[in-house]
Amino acid sequence: MEDALFALETAPADAGPLRRVAIDPVSRVEGHGKVSLLLDENDQVQQVRLHIVEFRGFEKFIQGRPYWEVPVMVQRLCGICPVSHHLAAAKALDQVVGAAPLTPSAGKLRRLMHYGQILQSHALHFFHLSSPDLLFGFDSEAGQRNIVGVAAAYPEVAKQGVLLRKFGQEVIRLTAGKRVHGTGAIPGGVNRALSRPERDRLLAEIESVIYWSRQAVQLVKRLHAADPAFYDGFGTFRSNLLSLVGADGALDFYDGALRARDADGKILVDAFAVSRYHELIREEVKPWSYMKFPFLAALGSQEGWYKVGPLARVQNCDSIPTPLAEIERREFIDHGHGELIHAPLAYHWARMIEMLHAAEKIGELLNDDDLSGTELCSSGTRKREGVGVIEAPRGTLIHHYRVDDDDLVTMCNLIVSTTHNNQPMNEAIRRVARRYLNGRQLSDSLLNHIEVAIRAFDPCLSCATHALGKMPLQLELHDARGQLIERLRPVA
Repeated sequence: MEDALFALETAPADAGPLRRVAIDPVSRVEGHGKVSLLLDENDQVQQVRLHIVEFRGFEKFIQGRPYWEVPVMVQRLCGICPVSHHLAAAKALDQVVGAAPLTPSAGKLRRLMHYGQILQSHALHFFHLSSPDLLFGFDSEAGQRNIVGVAAAYPEVAKQGVLLRKFGQEVIRLTAGKRVHGTGAIPGGVNRALSRPERDRLLAEIESVIYWSRQAVQLVKRLHAADPAFYDGFGTFRSNLLSLVGADGALDFYDGALRARDADGKILVDAFAVSRYHELIREEVKPWSYMKFPFLAALGSQEGWYKVGPLARVQNCDSIPTPLAEIERREFIDHGHGELIHAPLAYHWARMIEMLHAAEKIGELLNDDDLSGTELCSSGTRKREGVGVIEAPRGTLIHHYRVDDDDLVTMCNLIVSTTHNNQPMNEAIRRVARRYLNGRQLSDSLLNHIEVAIRAFDPCLSCATHALGKMPLQLELHDARGQLIERLRPVA
């Protein structure tokens, strides 16, 4: 991995006096995070770190709870992608109750719920959080860079974004019982089916949803085409990729085995059973962040870190099993001219391709009468352990539980999507900081460039995502003795 961030964790001994720039807190992330940069006397970046300073503790307080409570409890990890945690936990606990396989109705209802989650989350991220930067420019006036500004300047784009998310949330409501923190998936299956009238209501909208999804792909392609050098170069770094793929190598958000590629596209690991994830992945702990740093065990911590999420999935799979999204995937792959695309801003392009795929799959499933079936649960030989792996909107999500004879959880291990992307986000920030901060005066534009680099990964830390214009973020410049030299807040 060229220029790996690990080489920069400790500033060089001969670096001389260093100044510290702190971005605290980072806006539009779930919980609390900050970025710190160390600059030498020539204003050159010596070190960059993304700190996650909030401790959640889910892996501990799940212990001692009855296993059937877990799929509902773990959703509280996030208000944006609760369905992903709901389903990953349910999949893990299917193994505990011996539910293999699920009934056709349960399996398809869960998939429909998950496609609704992918659709609404991708729409939220692209239209509400990222499109202001992409449409107006990273250096645009801060008060314009929000969804209100988009609605004023691009009303049809904003409208489509709102309606896409609304549709995805309605799919979730009908399958999970609520738009947020539902109860539809249970160990062994689901507790509700869709009536024919409910399916018909969704089918009445699906053609528009597919059309708007296609329009979103075209929009992001036009943005790339308008300035390909910038989009291909902003914060770009090379890394390994990791995701689930189906048994046939196709994109699969719900099930499959693990596949990893190196930065050149060579497959490192394929058809790796998710139950053995702990043999493939290790997690490193660093003293300056509560978020762990996963890596491929065979490559070690310095060479083994990887990207997950849309950019990884679209390039790691062999195909996308819906026709319109597959056409777009092939065009995306062609953009790399035979090489993997590593640009963080390409996440948005891949994300919209996935949104189109989710819309197509929802349309297919809504015509399947199994969604209205009555056989919703299954069970079998009881086990003590289960691993559930799913592709959440932001990337590979792992839930691992052990349960005792009293039905109480004794162990919980979670590796969430943003944790996988921890090191890549750090690296993207460093690239952007070196390009836009070195030798320059602090500015609101710099602040936004760093946020754009983080936001490209769609970190699943969404509590502070609703600022309009003024973000809860500031930059501080300190001298080598820690004395404050300058403080910068965003322009309102």
